[in-house]
This record gives sequence, structure tokens and C-alpha cells, in this order.
Amino acid sequence: MSAVLKSSTNLQNDPIIQKYGCEKVGLTRCLLTKEEMKTFHFPLEGSPNCENFILTKCDGSITDSSPLFGLDCEMCLTSKGRELTHISLVAEGGHCIMDELVKPDFKILNYLTSFSGITKKILNPVTTKLKDVQKLLRKLLPPDAVLVGHSLDSDLRVLQMIHPYVIDTSLLYAGKQGRRFKLRFLAKVILGKDMQCPDKVGHDTIEDARTTLELTRYFLKNGPKKIAELNLEALASHEELKAASQEPGNKGGPTECPNMSVLECLDSVGQKLLFLTRDIDELSSSRNCQTIRCSSNKEVLEQARVEVPLFPFNIVQFSFKPFSPILAEEMKKRMKTKWTEMSTVYAGPFIKNCNIEAVKKMFNSLGPVESITLVLETYMPHFCIQYEVLEAAQLAIETMNGILVEDSYIRVHRPVTEFTLECDILVHELEQDSENQGIIYVAGLGETFKEHLLDQSSLFPGLEAVILPKDVKSRKQKNYCFLKFKTRDNAQVALEIFKGKDWKLKGRHALTPRHLQAWLKDIHPEPATPSGLQIVPPLLEKHVFQTLKENHAKIVAWRCNQRIERLYHSLSPGTLCLILLPGTKNTFGSHPGLGLMKIKEEENDTPGLGV
Repeated sequence: MSAVLKSSTNLQNDPIIQKYGCEKVGLTRCLLTKEEMKTFHFPLEGSPNCENFILTKCDGSITDSSPLFGLDCEMCLTSKGRELTHISLVAEGGHCIMDELVKPDFKILNYLTSFSGITKKILNPVTTKLKDVQKLLRKLLPPDAVLVGHSLDSDLRVLQMIHPYVIDTSLLYAGKQGRRFKLRFLAKVILGKDMQCPDKVGHDTIEDARTTLELTRYFLKNGPKKIAELNLEALASHEELKAASQEPGNKGGPTECPNMSVLECLDSVGQKLLFLTRDIDELSSSRNCQTIRCSSNKEVLEQARVEVPLFPFNIVQFSFKPFSPILAEEMKKRMKTKWTEMSTVYAGPFIKNCNIEAVKKMFNSLGPVESITLVLETYMPHFCIQYEVLEAAQLAIETMNGILVEDSYIRVHRPVTEFTLECDILVHELEQDSENQGIIYVAGLGETFKEHLLDQSSLFPGLEAVILPKDVKSRKQKNYCFLKFKTRDNAQVALEIFKGKDWKLKGRHALTPRHLQAWLKDIHPEPATPSGLQIVPPLLEKHVFQTLKENHAKIVAWRCNQRIERLYHSLSPGTLCLILLPGTKNTFGSHPGLGLMKIKEEENDTPGLGV
């Protein structure tokens, strides 16, 4: 198998060859440059969060004969974040010159025993602190020392030390598209030795440090071409398939990918995650998760704008105290009110003796009407029409505004409230939502629409699904439907046909993603309100925005929206953004959270929450 893999290797496409060439290189050529150290988040002088880091006694006199020192650290999770618990330093000949257990300065929340092997019993008698380790390292390392490690940025950060001359074996033996192989894999395929055995609790820091030295020496001795000929990518794929086939319950049939968390998937391809938060989370226990804990939401935002571009995957978490049940209920009512007002239109003026039934029929043809009310407070009669779906209200505005009805040009518009001030922007965003691409809304259906559609199916290439809602009580088909097509072009062609003289229907591109419809339905039923609890309807609030308390739900949501917008504008084009809003659970009623997704394209894109 090895011979086949070697013979199939295209050396020119190998990332190691592309970086170092085919000839052997010296030690200084393997050092990470300052730009690479910045890219891979190594601590540097002047970098954010490195103000109090200790600088080693480096003086710049690095040569190909400079001494190598293998370094490996283990850490635990404390109230501050990740802190050092064990450090090993190995000299070039393989001799361990420093092996220390370290007592963290802050309260330990998780010993991370499965990774570190450290337990409370082991750490209890330890008196060595981080400052002692820093002092000893400065004493042991000569001015021209080169530190070697695997994902060494994490070790230097937990040491709170800066050293500019490093070789990182996860980057020295890099795979395609920046893939970083695990140390255990490299030790096996390069050096032919097994390490970090699954039966053993925790990693052996001396063994890890010594292995990184051996890998570096192998690279310097044999050169990049020898490494490229091994075809690490193919060997890694072979190892993964072999491991999957040995999973319990696998009888040798087709292999299936095991259920892996996001962090495990990132770890398998050698990628790291940045986690910015105010709170300690179990994410912080992962070795390939760089956690930065901040003291405020403002600091989270400031750190994110600096650090996010340096990592391929990021989680930025803004934290707020749970809303009280009253505020949660108010937020729920506000969302329902917003959607209701967006789905409501006012039409008029009509002549005083207009045919009311004809007017009702005209608006009914655009979609299901929840209610229609005659407004008499005006000089000329108007109608208030509340639709069941947003598409019907939008269709009424687009097709009936300015038309002549019984000798009167009518105007059709939404009510002007705080919920509808930017409705046009929101409608545009909904229409561009990927969930709505290729879906159209069609109204004015007759009872035979489905049969007619099937008979004429050849006119509608790319038709994938027909959604025909029914009335809950009568089970009769409603007068509208949603049609899903493979492409937006297919949908546009179908829309033109339906609006033509043969079908005489009305429609437009869809606005309401199905998951949003389900979410809205979940919050429509009014929860049972306990006696003595009053919820002020949003439209009757006595206090204006500026006078609301700091922890008011409206203020919290607005500030969250502002922070997300500022962070979004600092991202590079092409960045995939996911915004997760938590749901609420309480004795007064519950509703699920909501997720928003967008790929940033241009600088004028703005992912407003709309809450």
C-alpha cells in the first residue's frame, strides 16, 4: 500500500515542497516568520492580551547550529481561563532538564484529567507557581535557544511568555489547505513509534516534547522531498478509515463517519477555534480551542474585531442576564405584534357608498384574510386588512396601490409604527434569504388548481414541491400555495405563467421561510397569565426608548444588535456568519430560540436582528 501511495504522490503540489522546495534546509529556514507567528496567534511583543507576558533572554544570534529545546505544557480550566499545571522542557539529546507541576493562581473548575492526567490529589501538595516557572525558563534557555513544540502557540500563551524563535511541528509537517496533523499520527508514520496510548490517562509531556524534537531532527536530516514522498494526506485518510472500521459494531462492511462534535472535526484536520466569551464554557476544555475570557460585552466586541481575522473558525458570545418572565413575555408579544403589523395593510379612500362585498373579494383574492375592518374615523372610508401570511400583504401593496376603484384612486400601505419603519429593508432581506430561493407564493387558487397543475406539469421544469395549506377546522384547501423550484430562474418563469391570461393568478417570490413560520406559530398562542401579572401591550408603553431601564429587554436587544453589526462590518467578504438567539423557558410559557445565517458579500450588508 505504501509503495502505491508514494508512486501516486504529485510532489509539486505537496504543501511542504511548495514552501521549502526539494533540497534539504537548515534550522533557520524552519523557523516561523513573524508574520506566520502573528497568523497562527503566537504571543508577540505588542500583541493584544500580551502586555504582561515575560520575554525570554533571546538576542537574535540564531544560526543553523543553535540549540533546540522541546517544550510541552498541560493545563486546567480555572475561573480565569486555561492555566498551566505541568511543563516539560527537553534538551536536544533527549534529556529532560525541566519537569514541573504548577499550582494555578485562580480557582480550578476542571482539571481536564483526560488530557493532562492531572487530578486534585496530584496538584494539592504543589507549591510551584507560574512566576517560578517563568524565572526558571529564562535561566535555562540560552540567548540563541530555539523552542520546538506541537501547536506551540498554546504552550507559550499558557506560560505567558514571548519567544520569537520557534519551530512548530504541526506547521512544519503541514497538509493541504493548512491541515495540521496530530502529533500521535506524525510520530507513527514518520518515526514509527506509538505514543499517547488510549489506555493511558492524559498525555506524557516529556514524551510529547521529546517527539517534537525527533520530528524536527528527522526533517532537517532527510529534507522536504523525503517527507513529501510519504504522502501524509493519503496515509492520514487510510488511518481514519482503519480506525472507523475498528469501531464497535462495525463488522467490516461500509464504514460510516462517527458522530463527531465540531471541535473534534476541527481537531481531526488540525484547525483551531477561537472562543471569545464573558463566561467559562466547556468549550474551553478543548486543546484546539483558544479561549479568551473578557470582562464585559464591550471587551468581547473589541477583542473579536482584532482576533477573528486570525482564525478560520470563531465563536463570539455576548452574555446577558436571563430576562425576567415579564420581560420574556413582552419580547414574545413584541415579535408577534411586529409580524402582525407587517401583515396588515390600510386601503382607501373609497367612496361612501362603495360595494363592501366587492372590496372584500378583491383583497381576498391575494391571500387568506384574518380580518377586514371598515375604518370610519376618516373623511372617506378606509379598510384595515390583516392577512394570514406576509406575502399576501406585500402583494396587496405592490399590485393595488394607486389603482382606480369605483371612481377613487386608492392607496395601500402598512400602518406606520416602530415595528414597520424599516419594513421595506426587512422584506428585501427576506426575499434574498437562501431559504426562500426558488420558492414562490401563488394566490387566487380554485378547487381544481392541483389537478390543473399536474396536467400542465411540463410547463414548469424544476418543480420540486407543492405546499397546499388547509384550514385547521374545515380541512378545506386554502386559496393560496407555495411552490418550490430547483432554481430562482425556474421559479421566475413559473410566476410569469401563473400571472398570464391562461391562469390569471397572482403571486410573488416567497418571503417567509418555513422554519420561521413554525417559530411564529409556536409563539402565537397566548400563555396562561398568572393572577396579578400585567403585561403592557407594546403600543401602549408609557416610557419612550431613552427612559427605559438599562436591563430592559428592548435596550438589551438594541445593544446586542449594534455590537453584532459592528463586528459584522469588520469581517472579510465571504465570511459565513451564524447568529444564534436563545429561547426561554419559564412557568409562564416557553418558546424556542432562533438562528440567522448569512454570508457577507459587500460592505453595505447589515445583518440586523429585527427584534
